[in-house]
Amino acid sequence: MGLGLGVMRTIEFLLLIIAILSAPVLSDLILSKVERRIDLTSQIARIASTIKAENDGSSSVSEILLSIPEVQAKNLAYLTAKLVEGKGKAKTSGVALAVEPANPKGMPPALSFYTMILPKPLANGDSVTLDVLAAFTHSLRPFPEKITQADIQLVVFQDTAHYLSPYPVKVQSLTLKLPDARIESYTKLENTKGLGSEIKYGPYENLPPFSYSPVAIHFEANQAFAVARELVREIEISHWGNVQVTEHYDIVHGGAMSKGEFSRLDYQSKPQIRGASAFKHLVAKLPPRAHSIYYRDAIGNISTSHVRGDSKKTEILIEPRYPLFGGWKTAFTIGYGLPLQDFVFESEGKRFLNFSFGSPMHDLVTDSITLKVVLPEGSKYLSVSTPFVVQQEEEIKMSHLDIFGRPVVVLKKANVVPEHNQFFQVYYQFNALAMLMEPFMLITGIFFLFVTCIIYVHVDLSISKSSASYLAKLQWDDVRATVQQIQNTVNQCLSTHEKLEASLRDLSRTGDVQACKAARKATDGLLKELSKELKPLISFLQSSPPAAHILPKVEELVAKERELQERLMAKHSTIVDSYEKKLGGRETENRVASVQQKIVALRQDIEDLMEYIDEI
Repeated sequence: MGLGLGVMRTIEFLLLIIAILSAPVLSDLILSKVERRIDLTSQIARIASTIKAENDGSSSVSEILLSIPEVQAKNLAYLTAKLVEGKGKAKTSGVALAVEPANPKGMPPALSFYTMILPKPLANGDSVTLDVLAAFTHSLRPFPEKITQADIQLVVFQDTAHYLSPYPVKVQSLTLKLPDARIESYTKLENTKGLGSEIKYGPYENLPPFSYSPVAIHFEANQAFAVARELVREIEISHWGNVQVTEHYDIVHGGAMSKGEFSRLDYQSKPQIRGASAFKHLVAKLPPRAHSIYYRDAIGNISTSHVRGDSKKTEILIEPRYPLFGGWKTAFTIGYGLPLQDFVFESEGKRFLNFSFGSPMHDLVTDSITLKVVLPEGSKYLSVSTPFVVQQEEEIKMSHLDIFGRPVVVLKKANVVPEHNQFFQVYYQFNALAMLMEPFMLITGIFFLFVTCIIYVHVDLSISKSSASYLAKLQWDDVRATVQQIQNTVNQCLSTHEKLEASLRDLSRTGDVQACKAARKATDGLLKELSKELKPLISFLQSSPPAAHILPKVEELVAKERELQERLMAKHSTIVDSYEKKLGGRETENRVASVQQKIVALRQDIEDLMEYIDEI
């Protein structure tokens, strides 16, 4: 098969094969039968292996080694092993075995090893059957890596048809389960069968240790490749009866990158053809009595979600604002409340939270998860129990009415899959009397507020009318009122100036010289009346000590306004005289040019002085 062989002939796999050929052999155990089943119906490659091991050595064996190629081990998210009890149809998975990383001597660095510790040593001639489950993320590689909106998504998966083990294998077989879609190509070896969406390799007999036969499968996979690059879950416990859960998601479509333009019209008319590789929604399974559910992003609440529930679960269908094609991203937050009695219990004088670790989203791959458990203020003696290794930290969160802050247990883990959605426990001690702290603070605050109001109402806090500060305040109020009157009068003068300017515009339009002269005479009389009103106001400021710092500016303002009056009258007389002598427009402009420049400057000075006085 051209594509399969082309993909296989990479440097990594060549190095792996060379390293395997040079590896030493462990001969104490023989794997009499190995059945492997690889589920590729989602973006997570799940490999389930049933292994029957026999001790053919002279001494007892207490552990069994698993070997995984390093190129696959870097994507290993979950690994578990259990003993198989019973025979035939009565077989059941029993005791879970401890699985730990191992580093046996003399093994090639291209292989990663894990040891399964047996509950009791396996004597000579005895056998044991194990169920091993491994989940790998980012193992389905898009090929081609970039596709258009109309293309389907094709991926390549690589593995070995022979079970890679440091022990000899008598009989082994491999079955690959693919989505119900077309298969482009796959590696064909001896005893290979393709049955619909399944491909079977084997059985193969009498395989030596580290037997390796690479295979590649190229097939269509349009299922949701939803990857949470970062997930932050916050679980806040309130002993008033509620557990509040808030989850912040940063989602990306981890499949083939989208290229070209996106057509919303094509997508809506033919979503199965023009959007086969996109995913439109996510499904989250919440606990059965979840309430107060919300779904929003940075813009606000998102209404394209549906909630349905029964006695066993609450299911929420989340639809992003737009379909996600390869490489497209979205970020959102979901939150919900849960009854306290369903998740917080008491044991041996301690309380503990029993909650699931991973995301409630179906088949979501999480590159990095941060889980924060916010405990009530006053909690102490914290401890955590998890079914797998996580990074643990502690911090403090301040909230409303907190004094010392609430202790927060922070758990972090990378490469998380739905198999990690197991229960963990956070143990702590909490005195129920501490629950009364915040209500007591609230009641005390309200009490002191009312006491303060009563004191304020019954105590005379006014300043004495005979005090120097009160008299000074009255004097300053009089000064401010006077300055305000002066400003109002100056504004009236400026309005009168505008009427004088308007008469010149009427002259140029009608030619009525007598009307223009009459307007000037009326304006002159009005300005004289306004000037008379300013004199007593200026005199008051001159006699008032609090006005000493503002008086120079006020006097300058009045002087500027008088000068402006004179310039305007001169301009008006010159223009009327030129009009009577029937001089040209250019000659008239030349006669008043210097006066006009001064008028503009004076108006600017008056405006600046008014602003300065307002600020004072």
